[in-house]
Amino acid sequence: MTTVNVYQQRPSSGAKAEDPLHHADLASLVGKGRQGAGVTLREKKLLGHLTLRGDGHDATFAGAVHKATGLELPSALSLVSDGETSLQWLGPDEWLLIVPSGEELAAEQRLREALAGLHVAVVNVSGGQSLIELSGPNVRDVLMKSTSYDVHPSNFPVGKAVGTVFAKSQLVIRRTGEETWELLIRRSFADYWWLWLQDASAEYGLSIQA
Repeated sequence: MTTVNVYQQRPSSGAKAEDPLHHADLASLVGKGRQGAGVTLREKKLLGHLTLRGDGHDATFAGAVHKATGLELPSALSLVSDGETSLQWLGPDEWLLIVPSGEELAAEQRLREALAGLHVAVVNVSGGQSLIELSGPNVRDVLMKSTSYDVHPSNFPVGKAVGTVFAKSQLVIRRTGEETWELLIRRSFADYWWLWLQDASAEYGLSIQA
């Protein structure tokens, strides 16, 4: 039996943790956007991100995931959530678990304990990606400028999540509410997407929320 050691990867209290968009200094822009802006942006920074791989057709696997997370294993192109915790389908045998900041170590430990004896993989990828939340009446207009994927409500209902080309690169679009969407971004492209969203939202007005 293979023993896996799980380590705390988050910096200690004495170290400075920087979110992917720290260069943009979003905190200084809070409250300075146009009143009644059509798009509101909020970076959901420093959350815990864990990828999980296993056999989704195995009832034992699905039950163990539910025991560890409290969430049902989502089907293709969908996500389930409870507050800041969400579980998203990434592929036939892969899912992404996002948990509140600082809870990723405990979440990984619960998963490994519940899944013990099964052929699975759990990887902490928190440092490599982040979430940007977009809300407001003109978010879909911005998305239509940025991706060729059909984001009409009839094709993209609340609870759907897809990986697609966005602004000539790739990310995951998640719809979490009637006027609320999330972009799952890679850290190395964060500045590029921030500049793109600034430009694409300009005609509707962009406000920043803490």
